[in-house]
Amino acid sequence: MKTTLKTIAWLICYVALLGFICPYLISAPDTSLVLLGAALIIGIILTFIYHIKNLIKIMKPIISKFLLGIVLLMALIAFTSCSSVPPGYGGVVIKKFGSEKGVQKDALGVGTYWLGPNKSMEKYPTHQVNYTFTKDKSEGSEANEEFTFQTNEGMECATDLGIAMHYEFALIPQMYQKYLKGEAEIRGTVVRNSIRNYLNKVAGGMPVESVYGRGKSTLIDSVQLLVKRELDGTGIIIEKIYLIGSIRIPESVKLSLDSKVKATQDAQKIENDVRATKAEAEKAVAKAEGEAKALLTVATAQATANRLISQSITPVLVNYKAIEKWKGDLPQYTGGAIPFINLK
Repeated sequence: MKTTLKTIAWLICYVALLGFICPYLISAPDTSLVLLGAALIIGIILTFIYHIKNLIKIMKPIISKFLLGIVLLMALIAFTSCSSVPPGYGGVVIKKFGSEKGVQKDALGVGTYWLGPNKSMEKYPTHQVNYTFTKDKSEGSEANEEFTFQTNEGMECATDLGIAMHYEFALIPQMYQKYLKGEAEIRGTVVRNSIRNYLNKVAGGMPVESVYGRGKSTLIDSVQLLVKRELDGTGIIIEKIYLIGSIRIPESVKLSLDSKVKATQDAQKIENDVRATKAEAEKAVAKAEGEAKALLTVATAQATANRLISQSITPVLVNYKAIEKWKGDLPQYTGGAIPFINLK
């Protein structure tokens, strides 16, 4: 009976050493502690082999089940004590007990790490990820994540936004120590609250007509700039905040603004038509003036030509032209004088 209790006590020590002490020594930054842990594991294995003989003799009926349980327990401890950091991510280790408990100062890159029961790990994407805050349950979260805000008239508005972001690798431990939150919680609380805060501040100084119309791009760009500035140096990098769809306003206000826009467009169309008519009239006047000037020019030229012709006509010239045209035939009947013949 005494031997049995002693053997069981040894087994309990094995489990404690392999499950807690050895992982702590192996993952320690000090090389001497790592070597000590390795030596302790070897010693435990040898001692276990020695005591297993007594255990087999004493507990032969249940030894196979007991050993299987020990093996499964040790495998479970080993499996749950490992964690991997995939490509495009950075990790931070949190130590739960011991003199160095708390957030470890260095971020972990890609790889598999033995943590042991005393440590846990949070992972954050260091590559660009996109997330949408929308009213639609099929996008982002199943909950309604739309942003609501008010304009300077106190008009309630809502909108869906998307973000492109990542985390700065070197600042991951510092970021976790500040917020004590995982990646999803930081995005859903820290980043979201910052966007909502500045969305209300910027929109609060704008009229609803501007927010719904041409000013919406200015609104989103201003919010993006302010959020970036606030989170600068925290390890949270906001690359882009963008509008999804249109900004939603009360239906009655929307109808009023749409009517105003239509009236403005109609007035603009009338003004354009007036300008076009005026331009056509001016074109017709210019054409008429051009034609009148052309006629005047022709008439002036003709009058000048006629005057010059009349000044050049003399009796001698007329007689010459008549003779030039005469074929030599005399008229059969005359009233007296014979044309072109002077009998004197």
